[in-house]
Amino acid sequence: MLREPTWCYTNKEATAEGLSESFAMIRLSDHSIVVNLALISSLRLEDYAVEIMAHEIGHHVLCPANFTDYARMVARMRWALPTRETMAEFVGNLYTDLLINNRLQRSAGLRIADIYKSLGNASQDAMWSLYMRIYEILWALPSHTLVAGDIQEQLEGDAQLGARLIRSYGREWLDGSGRFAALCLPYLLQDGGANIQKMMSRWRDTKNAGGGGMPSGLTGIDEGEIEGAIHPSLDPALADEGDSIVNSDNDHASLKPQAGGASIATSQHREPFEYGAILKALGLNLDDHEIAIRYYHERAMPYLIKYPSRIMPEGTEPLPEGLESWDIGSALDQADWIESIFVSPRIIPGLTTVQRVWGTSQGSLPERQPLDLDLYIDSSLSMPNPQVNVSYLALAASIVAMSALRAGARVQATLWSGANEFQTTGGFINDEHTIIGIITGYLGGSTAFPIHMLRDTYQNRKPSDRAVTILIISDDGVTTIYDKDEQNASGRSIALLALKKARGGGTMALNLYDGWDKPAAKDKNDLLNLRKDGWDLQRLHNWTELTEFAHRFSTITYT
Repeated sequence: MLREPTWCYTNKEATAEGLSESFAMIRLSDHSIVVNLALISSLRLEDYAVEIMAHEIGHHVLCPANFTDYARMVARMRWALPTRETMAEFVGNLYTDLLINNRLQRSAGLRIADIYKSLGNASQDAMWSLYMRIYEILWALPSHTLVAGDIQEQLEGDAQLGARLIRSYGREWLDGSGRFAALCLPYLLQDGGANIQKMMSRWRDTKNAGGGGMPSGLTGIDEGEIEGAIHPSLDPALADEGDSIVNSDNDHASLKPQAGGASIATSQHREPFEYGAILKALGLNLDDHEIAIRYYHERAMPYLIKYPSRIMPEGTEPLPEGLESWDIGSALDQADWIESIFVSPRIIPGLTTVQRVWGTSQGSLPERQPLDLDLYIDSSLSMPNPQVNVSYLALAASIVAMSALRAGARVQATLWSGANEFQTTGGFINDEHTIIGIITGYLGGSTAFPIHMLRDTYQNRKPSDRAVTILIISDDGVTTIYDKDEQNASGRSIALLALKKARGGGTMALNLYDGWDKPAAKDKNDLLNLRKDGWDLQRLHNWTELTEFAHRFSTITYT
């Protein structure tokens, strides 16, 4: 199932493969194992080749097994580690090692305990003692076989819970991940987890395991993900009533996700900054903008139109269009001998021989050409930053743009804020990454519609050019479209010209206040004037309605 491991004979070779401290590691992106033979030799672990390789293989076939489940585990652990969310990947390494090593020691009869004895560690660190004591309980080893420090009553109780958790959630290990992280939290709070991370550096075989990959389905929050971030003593499946290892006065038992850690989501989707934090914990070296592009791409996928089937003209029988001369150099089967005899009873190639010319009749169904999309997204100060919090403007724009591309249309996307504050694709393109990159940007300035973009796009547009539909997503600040441009030309005239030359209509999805459609003072209401000028105003009561609007607009326009 796995390819030949990458054998590193020197520390330099290991560093080049991304293996800096541990003697072995895995990569989930290409299902590979990397082994630093030089470090194994210096640690005198040559006799444990089977154990080491079985452990690394266990990561690929047992847990985390794939990049998506690895990401889901880290996401669950973050909820259970308030103020220590950045340690979720490290705690995940401890947890999956426990699951794999327990299987290998007990079921396969391998000498995992001997490796820990061989390396040895006399540390008094509480987290290290807890971790080693869990192994002792799982493998029925005498106390202090692996643990060097004192085993206090509290630590013993937590270790008993940890061992029970490993046994109970051996198969549904994702469900147990949040509980294990909650068990570790009090010990990580003591010194920030610095000592245990230093001591476990040789064993960190999943550090940056996700580099080069990309998990799917991570924008959504799994069912039970938040609820599962509880201390094991609060889990009825682990702490039976009357069990002596559960202390009702245990301060650790009350630890639950609290404010100040990973925020409690108000919907079933993560915020972009939470999504980004998980990706970075997995070892993905991406900036915030690239993370936002991937976030909105994934969020938009369920709302896209289906791939359209191309409508072609109906086929008909060949249509004869006449005769032309046939020469000896032409294909023999193209000659029409009967018509050649009618021309002359004496057949002379090139003189009396002819061939039939065929055409085809037009079908009754015309070929459809989708409308190109000219998209304008408000990015003024009143709008959320798509790279930090969910922006339904960016999500709706992504849905419509990706649906348009799926239908074969081209897209021009423009992000706008104040005067001369805008970002644009600079024309109609079909590069999805570039388009969503514009959509997910952020300007955060004042409000002034980029009238010059409408002018430059449509003033020289020809009737033979492809038809375009214009979509603007904003609030009442869209009325700045009626201001004068930098050439002192009327914005209203430019907007009317754009509607006329686009030939595909114009729509504005606007988050508007109650009473927006009432006559204004001095008999001026530019929102009503926009409607009179031919714009289709779609009033939104809140930004969340944009998702359904985008799906409906895409369906009507591109299917």
